[in-house]
Amino acid sequence: MGVVFGGRSGEHEVSVRSAASIYRALDKNKYEVSLLGVDKNGRWHRMDQKWLPSGSEMKSLPSGDKSLVPQDEKLDVVFPIIHGTYGEDGSLQGLLELMDVAYVGAGVLGSAVGMDKDVQKRLLMQSGIPVAKFEVVKDIELIKRLMLKYPVFVKPVNMGSSVGVSKAASQKSLVVSLKQAFKYDTKAIIEEEVKGRELEVSVLGNDDPIASIPGEVIAKRHEFYDYEAKYIDENGAELKIPARLTKEQVSEIQKLAIRAFKVLECGGMARVDMFMRPDGQLVINEINTLPGFTSISMYPKLWEASGLSYSKLLDRLIELAIEKKKQKDRLKRSYE
Repeated sequence: MGVVFGGRSGEHEVSVRSAASIYRALDKNKYEVSLLGVDKNGRWHRMDQKWLPSGSEMKSLPSGDKSLVPQDEKLDVVFPIIHGTYGEDGSLQGLLELMDVAYVGAGVLGSAVGMDKDVQKRLLMQSGIPVAKFEVVKDIELIKRLMLKYPVFVKPVNMGSSVGVSKAASQKSLVVSLKQAFKYDTKAIIEEEVKGRELEVSVLGNDDPIASIPGEVIAKRHEFYDYEAKYIDENGAELKIPARLTKEQVSEIQKLAIRAFKVLECGGMARVDMFMRPDGQLVINEINTLPGFTSISMYPKLWEASGLSYSKLLDRLIELAIEKKKQKDRLKRSYE
């Protein structure tokens, strides 16, 4: 099997850390693992496990002149763990479809929709799933017609790990925030600030997905759960697993997460992030189809707390990838 990591997005270093955790947890008696790194120029390299970072080290793949041709690798299944654009947005999944290889996670459509916060929120709204009020802009001049009240959050539409995300309390700071967001995408999304608790839940499965117990994120030394709080500042946030909730609330959160997962055509895995307002109303923030996979990332930690260990979780994800491929192959043969 292959673990594909790195990539051209702003989440390159996070992807490298995820790959290191996955590689170390895979049962080497069960899997023959090839490490396929993609540098920031888009070139592919076969990497040695000795290169992988240890602990919280943030590391980038060295660039090279030569590029590996991924189709030449004989792989039964691929675990693509490239976060963000050119990896989580359907582009890598499309390549893997062309290679006719089984792969972990959502397909082309689910990955693309999961990455585009604009399309994602419109689909959720159309299905009656609550989301925060938002506006999408492609030009800074359009903020003069902003209907939302300050403060607001500004994000690149196609990006994850809170890269390029900032909070704006005035039109002046909104301009600065938009300039930051436009470094990463041609579309920026402006969202209302939702007062309440920030909850996350992990979903696992294909046609019949299940949800983990929910966890809660409490930002401590940061105004919100930004990139630094997630990956750099060890004391930047408190993760409460499980979140302190009633049984009824847990059930409602899990049902909503699974519903969003299905509406957005996801598969394999996803982390669903949501808010709970003071009155108990749930609001979907976003879905992440290739969430962080370090040993301290929320997706695997929530499953560990739900009774599924990190290594067993990897086994299950690989099984789901193979099941999905077999299902497609059966369908293909039925039309031949």
